[in-house]
Amino acid sequence: MKTQTMAHLLVPPMTANAMAHLLPLSSPLSITLCFFAWLQAFLVVHGNTNNITNPSSLTPINRDLYHSSGDLMEEIKALVFRHPDELTLDTIKSRNKGYSAEIAIVTYCRRRQETDDQPKLRILLSFGQHGRELITSELALRILSILSKEQFLPNLDPASLDSTLDKLLIKVVPMENLNGRRLVEAGDLCERRNGRGVDPNRNWSVDWGKKEKDYDPYEENPGTAPFSEPETQIMRKVSMSFDPHIWINIHSGMEALFMPYDHKNTTPDGVSSHQMKSLLEELNQLHFQKRCMVGSGGGSVGYLAHGTATDFMFDIVKVPMAFTFEIYGDGAASSRDCFKMFNPTELGTFNRVLNEWSAAFFTIFKLGPEQLGENYSKSSVPTLLDKWVSIDEYLEGYLVERSSRYGKKMEVLELGMQEIRTYFRLFLLSSVLLMFMFCSRISKSKCARPIVSAIAI
Repeated sequence: MKTQTMAHLLVPPMTANAMAHLLPLSSPLSITLCFFAWLQAFLVVHGNTNNITNPSSLTPINRDLYHSSGDLMEEIKALVFRHPDELTLDTIKSRNKGYSAEIAIVTYCRRRQETDDQPKLRILLSFGQHGRELITSELALRILSILSKEQFLPNLDPASLDSTLDKLLIKVVPMENLNGRRLVEAGDLCERRNGRGVDPNRNWSVDWGKKEKDYDPYEENPGTAPFSEPETQIMRKVSMSFDPHIWINIHSGMEALFMPYDHKNTTPDGVSSHQMKSLLEELNQLHFQKRCMVGSGGGSVGYLAHGTATDFMFDIVKVPMAFTFEIYGDGAASSRDCFKMFNPTELGTFNRVLNEWSAAFFTIFKLGPEQLGENYSKSSVPTLLDKWVSIDEYLEGYLVERSSRYGKKMEVLELGMQEIRTYFRLFLLSSVLLMFMFCSRISKSKCARPIVSAIAI
């Protein structure tokens, strides 16, 4: 969720006036100082000081509740190490114009070592897409701990849980925007963008780059082009290759259960739209006493968002159920007090958020197969014709350089991406040329054939 922020640079009026008296009236510096003094006096007189916040009044990160990004990832690595039969960890890296990023992805599959021909419902969960939303990555850790049975949900039968998890293949991205998270930890508590100032949730291709009247470049910079950022490049590759049945993008800033679309004030047509809405309403009833907002992001949140991940997942990847969840928000917090606005600051609320939302996710794990019916038995590898994507998107979805949890790099194919594209295009070009030459030769042969009279001379 976005928020409006503004930086103000004000000089104390007494100091500014005193300095101005020491300078000639015609001096540019004197004029500038007088202007700042007048501006602050105007704001004070009119009581418009809402956007001026004393830094000492801003809520800092509660280190007793929240892991640092490094510590959280170390906890997850240790969790994977303790449960190798169910969890695997891959790290995918990408680089663009001197800026690099990496994303860790945890895959859960119960009894993955055993041969199992049963089709799996594939679920892709992304947390921490915006750096300032620390609570979302804490929820990722909690869900992984429950999946590996190091933590437990109350009133959940273990046998029933095992039966549910046998049907699932789950990929969890605990911290999509690691570079942005590090900026927040360094003190920029309102930072939602990646390490070079681009919003990862405005850098996707569906309706990319459109700017509404309330567009805020600090909050919503979409980048120079769709998928210009390594983070979105990685997530596109993962989504194209994994082909999930359920996608959930987890954020904070309010309490909401959103379905497509974000870029327009409407929901999709058809059966999938009914299935999504039905599931969200049941979640809202079971876990949140109907206090969550439910509907399309564009129609519910109060602004349209263009180039978002969820719209891409639904429209391009054709994910049957694509959601955006907003798991917490302090509406009473100042728009400058970002840590408090987006994250619980005391233990009771912190635990309540994690308990309620982790329970909601396990309800999704149970109800998802029931809602989709037989639709989730589709092939685990989509074809190019099924998805109608470009050859570039298709190749980038499958040819991904990965680093396993043992640090050994693997290539899906030995040939590089650029070489494969080049060879494919040369093949297409040569095919067209050969076809043209063949047709031209046939045409010339017909024209050059001698005409023989049927009448004997």
